[in-house]
Amino acid sequence: MKKITELKNPLSENIDKMSISEILDLINNEDENLSRQIRKKNPDLEQVINVIINAFKNGGRLLYVGCGSSGRLGVLDAAECPPTFSVSKYLVQGIIAGGNKALYQSIEGAEDDFNQGQIAIEKKKVNSNDVVFGISANGSAKFVLGALKYAKKNKAYTSLLTFNNIDNIAYVDKIISIVVGPEIISGSTRMKAGTATKMILNMITTTSMIKINKTYKNYMVDLKISNQKLLDRGIRIISEITGLNYKKSENLLINSKNNVKVAILMEVKKISYNTAFKKLKLNNGNLRKALN
Repeated sequence: MKKITELKNPLSENIDKMSISEILDLINNEDENLSRQIRKKNPDLEQVINVIINAFKNGGRLLYVGCGSSGRLGVLDAAECPPTFSVSKYLVQGIIAGGNKALYQSIEGAEDDFNQGQIAIEKKKVNSNDVVFGISANGSAKFVLGALKYAKKNKAYTSLLTFNNIDNIAYVDKIISIVVGPEIISGSTRMKAGTATKMILNMITTTSMIKINKTYKNYMVDLKISNQKLLDRGIRIISEITGLNYKKSENLLINSKNNVKVAILMEVKKISYNTAFKKLKLNNGNLRKALN
């Protein structure tokens, strides 16, 4: 079977003769198709996300595994979860073939090592509570497949995101195959496949975090105050929800020990820090339920 990700795109056959504006229009036109193709697989994504939510609720983790651009995108998505949703850095993790050095340079041959994929999962002590989500544009990266096979051996739930049509794999519980067509530059899966991967990973973690009570309405109420930007955002969220001015919201955040949810509860319910903290915990961190 021919790999779709390796085929030549007839629309870009003469791309080297095109003007800059023509190249940009072509890339934009090709990218416009991505969301339509992803939407077709929403039922499959929903199934995997439900498993991830249950894993989080039972002390499990989500581990992305990829090579090259796919691995970097997994690491990026994992790294953005702690500041955005105030979760442990261990809850969502990214594993890239070749290790940390591969984040900023190509490690030749790393994706072809099946055993290293197994070793990477072995080091993480993956178990039945975890979800291991492989990312391989053409679906055949040996490092990713090695990781998935060992994860399944340890009874973890396994899924594989690919942009080819591939046969079922015994040790992969759910294959998500999204056909976005040949790349503008033949085989350059950092382009359409990479963009689609980023979109899908955003969908996975954002939806999962919403469903484990990390947001209130569309507010990022569980953010971690780790820099000036996030401090300002936390204050503004409190101000918008409670109606307090900026200064009073800032003081409230200080009194809540930088916990935005607790601050909102303290003000709306006119209760102490300890009472608000306990009330939030009683409602599994769900601010909407705690307010009601």
